[in-house]
Amino acid sequence: MSDSIDLSGDGGVVKTILRKAKADALCPSEDLPLVDVHYEGTLAETGEVFDTTRLDNTVFSFELGKGSVIQAWEIAVKTMKVGEVAKITCKPEFAYGSAGSLPDIPPDATLIFEVELVACKPRKGSSVTSVSEERARLEELKKQREVVAAAKEEEKKRREEAKAAAAARIQSKLESKKGQGKGKGKAK
Repeated sequence: MSDSIDLSGDGGVVKTILRKAKADALCPSEDLPLVDVHYEGTLAETGEVFDTTRLDNTVFSFELGKGSVIQAWEIAVKTMKVGEVAKITCKPEFAYGSAGSLPDIPPDATLIFEVELVACKPRKGSSVTSVSEERARLEELKKQREVVAAAKEEEKKRREEAKAAAAARIQSKLESKKGQGKGKGKAK
């Protein structure tokens, strides 16, 4: 599943699917141009995270085709399906170019985004049914994320308990050896 797709044809925007969407998942279109995404952006050179929606579990919403996001996102997000997670590598000419976006993004920076397409919706005033269906999907995705987060937290707790138990066993063995050493003195 780690095949990279050169979306711009010149290596400027490369997408690697990290998690496929369901086959029947919606994708952005003329009728569904409003998108909600989760993302984390890092500088390719240093790996430093410069922006994320993951920490506060918010979504970033925008309308495709309006020029409100970098060109790489316009190109890549329209190829995604709801539920898909992709790594999008953006050369400077498809991101912030020679100007950068200081102070977070230096000039001529290649950026790497991990993007999850959470929803795509019609413009306001369009089909109400689609909007309510997307809200239901969004709620379901939120629930799934909460279940995964709880499972990760439980696993972390189990690992910490296992470490504590191992440390206690080692401490017990050390104390046992100390106790055995004291009884081996000279006989009177």
